[in-house]
Amino acid sequence: MTGRKGKTAAMGAKPAAGKVRNRLPFAEIRLRTFPAAGKVGKRPAGGDGRKRAATSVIDVGGSHVKIMVTGDPEIRRMESGPTMTAARMARGVIAMARGWKFDAVTIGYPGPVVADRPVREPHNLGRGWVRFDFHVAFGRPVRMINDAAMQALGSYEGGKMLFLGFGTGLGSTLIAHAVIVPMELAHLPYRNATFEDYVGESALERDGKRQWRQCVNDVVVRLTAAFEPDDVVLGGGNARLLKGLPPRCRLGDNANAFTGGFRLWDAPATVTPPPASRRSGATSSRPDTIR
Repeated sequence: MTGRKGKTAAMGAKPAAGKVRNRLPFAEIRLRTFPAAGKVGKRPAGGDGRKRAATSVIDVGGSHVKIMVTGDPEIRRMESGPTMTAARMARGVIAMARGWKFDAVTIGYPGPVVADRPVREPHNLGRGWVRFDFHVAFGRPVRMINDAAMQALGSYEGGKMLFLGFGTGLGSTLIAHAVIVPMELAHLPYRNATFEDYVGESALERDGKRQWRQCVNDVVVRLTAAFEPDDVVLGGGNARLLKGLPPRCRLGDNANAFTGGFRLWDAPATVTPPPASRRSGATSSRPDTIR
């Protein structure tokens, strides 16, 4: 990591701060270089051609926690749910990862993330995530990103892309010309409740596939009109249940979450957090630089 005076700090140290470039109420990630996706499980070389350290990618979802490591196509998983705390997740991942060697960790987290830390407890999991020390738990450098943003990063092919993930809830991310903007659209008002209440997994179980598909189509059309993207990717575990995609949409792949987790270490980025007044426990509104 490089601070304002150009001094290099060890991985895992607190990033240096700089000047705020916007007043967005969410974290923004600017990728200075964008590596090719490559095959899932294989480690692409970085922009400088050097071999990167092996990484374990952890995809934390409302139903399962899935992990993958550089160079191995196997995906290991365990069940999650409302009793899944951060400590329980860490213990489970360490147990599942036995026999794997890796030097760094990426975590896809189902909630807002600023400077590699969750800023709000997850909606569909247990408690204790915001104050948990993931770096100490795994004993390795850790980068964290919103789970939908991680899958979006693995799906990105350029231009302005809107990603919508249909799983336990609704994940959403916009990537505009290599700038990742994680969003929290799931709990915005929609009809008599929120978007997630109509297109999340509980809605699928309650209303059946036909009505759920109609709601998904309506939500996708509305959000596409609002953001005017060049490309729309529909991902998440339930996207496979869709029949006939709305215009300008393509189906994503859950494996892209792991591609995104590997890419996050390969692509140097600047993370611009929101103003201190807009995030819990913040003491500074200045951006953190990640290298």
